[in-house]
Amino acid sequence: MSEVKPAPQRPSVLSLNINSKSALYAAFMPHLRHGGIFIPTTRAYSLGDEVFMLLSLMDDPTKLPIAGTVIWVTPAGAQNGRAQGIGVHFNDDESGQEARRKIEGLLGGVLQSARPTHTL
Repeated sequence: MSEVKPAPQRPSVLSLNINSKSALYAAFMPHLRHGGIFIPTTRAYSLGDEVFMLLSLMDDPTKLPIAGTVIWVTPAGAQNGRAQGIGVHFNDDESGQEARRKIEGLLGGVLQSARPTHTL
């Protein structure tokens, strides 16, 4: 008898629209090697899950398609009223690099701020 292997799961697709610099600052995860972003969601994810996101930044009509891996999970009812969601580490590919460049360009000097974010 041959063993039936489950089909590999396709990454889920998330859409995120960020329309202010303060929201982008709170969501961006610059401490990750390739950059990353916090995505508020009530959907259940596990560390290591692959996700695909369409990211809209401010007034730019272009949606950035980015693949990444879940590296952070904030559960419902987290301490200090933190938003439920996931932190996604951008993949080290062209789309991840472009997303990091665009986000860092939009945030500029704000990245040096000590203001709290969704993850730290």
